[in-house]
Amino acid sequence: MLLFLMGASTGAAYAVANPGVADVKITQQSGTCTGVVKDATGETVIGASVVVKGTTNGTITGLDGDFSLSNVKKGDIIQISFVGYITQEVLWNGTPLNVILKDDTQTLDEVVVVAFGTQKKVNVTGAVSTVGAKEIAARPVSSTVEALQGVVPGMNISTSSDGGSLKGNKEFNIRGTGTIGKGSSVSPLVLIDGMEGDINAINPQDIENISVLKDAAASSIYGSRAPGGVILITTKKGKSGKPSINYNNNFRFNSPLNMPHMADSYSFALAINDQLTNGGQSPMYSEKKLQQILDYQHGKSTQYMWATDAGRWNAFDDPNRQDVMPTANTDWLHELFGDSFTQEHSISVNGGTDVMQYYMSANYLDEGGLLKYGDDGRQRYSFTGKINADLAKWLKVGYSVRFNRIDYSSPSFASAGENKENVFYFDVCRYWPVIPVVDPNGFYTAESKIYQLTEGGRYNTQNDVVAQQLQFLIEPIKNWKTTIELNYRSNYNFSHTDYQTVYAYDVNKNPYAIANTTSGVTEYAYKSNFFNPNIFTEYSLELENGHNMKAMVGFQSELFKQRDITAKQNNIMSGIPTLNTTTDNARASGGYQEWATAGFFGRINYDYKGRYLVEANLRYDGSSRFLRDQRWNWFPSFSLGWNVAREAFFEKYTNIVNTLKVRGSWGELGNQNTDNWYPFYRIIDYKQNNGGWLVNGLKPNTAAESSLVSALLGWEKTQTLNIGFDLGMLDNRFNLNFDYFQRKSIDMVGPGQELPTILGIAVPNVNNLNMTSKGWELQVSWRDQIRDFRYGVTLALSDNQVVIDKYPNPSKDLGQTYYDGAHLGDLWGYQTIGIAKTQAEMDAHLAKVDQSSMGSNWGAGDIMYADLDGDGVISAKDNTADNHGDKVLLGNKTPRYNFGLNLDAAYKGFDLKVFFQGTLKRDYMPGSGAESMMFWGAVGYWQTNFFEPHLDYFRPADTTSPLGANVDGYYPRPLESDKNRKAQSRYMQNAAYCRLKNVTLGYTLPADLTKKFYVNNLRFFVSAENLFTITNLCDTFDPETIGVGNWEGCTYPLSKTISFGLSATF
Repeated sequence: MLLFLMGASTGAAYAVANPGVADVKITQQSGTCTGVVKDATGETVIGASVVVKGTTNGTITGLDGDFSLSNVKKGDIIQISFVGYITQEVLWNGTPLNVILKDDTQTLDEVVVVAFGTQKKVNVTGAVSTVGAKEIAARPVSSTVEALQGVVPGMNISTSSDGGSLKGNKEFNIRGTGTIGKGSSVSPLVLIDGMEGDINAINPQDIENISVLKDAAASSIYGSRAPGGVILITTKKGKSGKPSINYNNNFRFNSPLNMPHMADSYSFALAINDQLTNGGQSPMYSEKKLQQILDYQHGKSTQYMWATDAGRWNAFDDPNRQDVMPTANTDWLHELFGDSFTQEHSISVNGGTDVMQYYMSANYLDEGGLLKYGDDGRQRYSFTGKINADLAKWLKVGYSVRFNRIDYSSPSFASAGENKENVFYFDVCRYWPVIPVVDPNGFYTAESKIYQLTEGGRYNTQNDVVAQQLQFLIEPIKNWKTTIELNYRSNYNFSHTDYQTVYAYDVNKNPYAIANTTSGVTEYAYKSNFFNPNIFTEYSLELENGHNMKAMVGFQSELFKQRDITAKQNNIMSGIPTLNTTTDNARASGGYQEWATAGFFGRINYDYKGRYLVEANLRYDGSSRFLRDQRWNWFPSFSLGWNVAREAFFEKYTNIVNTLKVRGSWGELGNQNTDNWYPFYRIIDYKQNNGGWLVNGLKPNTAAESSLVSALLGWEKTQTLNIGFDLGMLDNRFNLNFDYFQRKSIDMVGPGQELPTILGIAVPNVNNLNMTSKGWELQVSWRDQIRDFRYGVTLALSDNQVVIDKYPNPSKDLGQTYYDGAHLGDLWGYQTIGIAKTQAEMDAHLAKVDQSSMGSNWGAGDIMYADLDGDGVISAKDNTADNHGDKVLLGNKTPRYNFGLNLDAAYKGFDLKVFFQGTLKRDYMPGSGAESMMFWGAVGYWQTNFFEPHLDYFRPADTTSPLGANVDGYYPRPLESDKNRKAQSRYMQNAAYCRLKNVTLGYTLPADLTKKFYVNNLRFFVSAENLFTITNLCDTFDPETIGVGNWEGCTYPLSKTISFGLSATF
């Protein structure tokens, strides 16, 4: 007020934000505003931005802090901004203005969502990472998990066994593997507005922020559901004011990513001949057949097929006919997979009064799959509604409802169950390029499997989720708040699979059955209900002497019930795939399942002037999955923090170091996440007609106990130690967060001590496994502004290793994977000297080393293994960690040093984001059998195909093959024998990679233009996902799908995506 009166007496006007911080004086001279910007000490500020709001009319302050801004109208809003200060807005009425800016204390006042509440970021003592709405919405991806990849240090995201198929979702964990216990799992608990939910189902546009609780101190209050960490998702809610409508869309064009090319049919035929002759067999393709293949490739002849004795077209070569063969040049992966289109639309509206606010949103996602034949796709429909009301000064009520539906459809031949799906993709990868796609009549060949995809039936799933929450916030007196949350979720899932008889066409165009000769229908459905009340009350006390305390106690319980039913019938009436239109007897099964948890918890927070921070949590948790004597347990945690930057002795450094906090925590959690909901019940297996004897001419039904159960089986426990610090410098433009953790998983469930076979039944599992995970996480960021140019760099980097501390493998047998002292993911194998280039070189090697345990008939092009123990024999001795012979520890397949690098910049209306993601260290060792065909190419007669990289195999100097000599080839000579494919150093793969994950360029139109069309904000963007990858991995693999599924590399490809869209606010 004093400054305002001073302004009136001097002919100037003043706006006050925080007296004594900065001063801006603006005068009018014929529509031109001039002024000076100063800081709290009276020093002028150089480079501050001064702009007319809603326009691009702006300037910056000069060396003396002065500026001149022309073309300013009375009533315009002047915005003054600079790093370290809150942007100030001043109404210019033609008279001089003085503006005092307020320090930007956002980093001090920023609130972080934590378990059952919020805390100021500077007071957080646990390991917590946060992600804002802008970061989540910045990438046009289908799920929230994809948007988090590489953003949160310590959050590891990987491709599931479904590969890039739309049926699957990304898998994720926090701080690596949490358990190796039999029948148990440790995955993060995902809470959406306090209720457990599916992170992949939520509309990313609905998210306000995400907090990731990584250590036990931060997550222990959630008890036995949270040993793998917690992901807290807070969704948007209504704000008071007139209705605001937001619409977003994006259109994506997808194509297969890193899909390798098969060798051309001529090179393939030559390689197959080499493989057969190397094994002492006759070549498959004669010179005449090879010439036919060449002629076809060069367009000198047409495809040739002839009728078999059954009157059907032959697609495979007939070894009994040396004069002619079917010819083709088919790259099957590129024949069966291609481009697709995806579109997504989101709309939301929010508004309200001071008493009541509302928020509503809807989202539609239509994703097309990459299959060229048979069509596969997924649709997501979601709706969210929220209403919040202040019914009284002491009572607030909120209600929200979320509906989500996901439909997925694909050919049953490709997606009906994991085994069938894996076999399909394995089959695709081993199709020979000499097999034609169509026959001379123009029909697809039976061997192409295209009819199986297009006519073999469909696999359809529909999953509906309705989640509701009713919340009461009661504050009868100041600083005492009680929250009551009633959460209810219902889930209905239905899947339908039909197998239709598939027909191909013979020489006379008549159909004949080639697959699913017995057609059938299988339907599965389940309905589940989840009820979760949370009741907690907290009281905070702030004393004048700087002591602050907050205490909370509460109760939480969960009840989950599910009912499922499966029905199956065979022999479908043509064209009508339902259970009622079959001729077979019905077969049905079903079940009821339920589990429950309950917990009492408390938390105490204390701080002194924000310098010294203490937090303690205690939870008494119970789970129905344990026997009565082991059902309840106590789980404590505590944490400490020291805000060094708030100490008096540190004040002289605060102009450089704004934030410096050291923190540490320890906590223990239980794990009730068992795969079997009733691990303590003794199960009787009942089987019909299973007896090994006859009663009245029939096999009797049998009932037998499948396994014993230990009465002492109890909780798995996780104990986590975390030490970290947070650093902010140069007006918090530079920020660094570091955490070191050690997580001990104890009493995991493992195999019991071996007992004599006279027991007649499996030995019961007991709590006898321990392991330790150690790692660190680093996040570094820099943000600054130079005039109208803003930019930022953020690096997230993390690492962890797991060591087995206790496992019942006293001999340390390497064949059992786990033993005391082993690192999870260790890869053992032999050292390779090299590939023998001549028979003489191999003979010289064999004169010193006996390799007969690895195979026989050694020659040029074979592997020479190193005799590391000097006994003259290549062997693994006892194959134990203590007596492993010539085997050595070659590497580890655990991904390490996972990183994400985000670069962003903005200039006036333009914005650019570039995001790199990858892994700096990971080893991959291919297997020796059919499961690794994509690496070796040649594995066996029916498990052989040659992709282009596989042609770099050894060929002797005197070869007559048109492929030419290749004595320095990467691969050994192709053989059906696995003697050259043993785990070895030569073929240890460096699976580290760096991928340009996303580039997004956007432009926001000037507000003074869009407001003419009643649009407050309008932004257009173009984006690209998975642009390129830097890796030394074998070219037949993608680093994100390596090791996925049962057949390494044989999986549904990931997508490269180009997209564009807009965002508009009305």
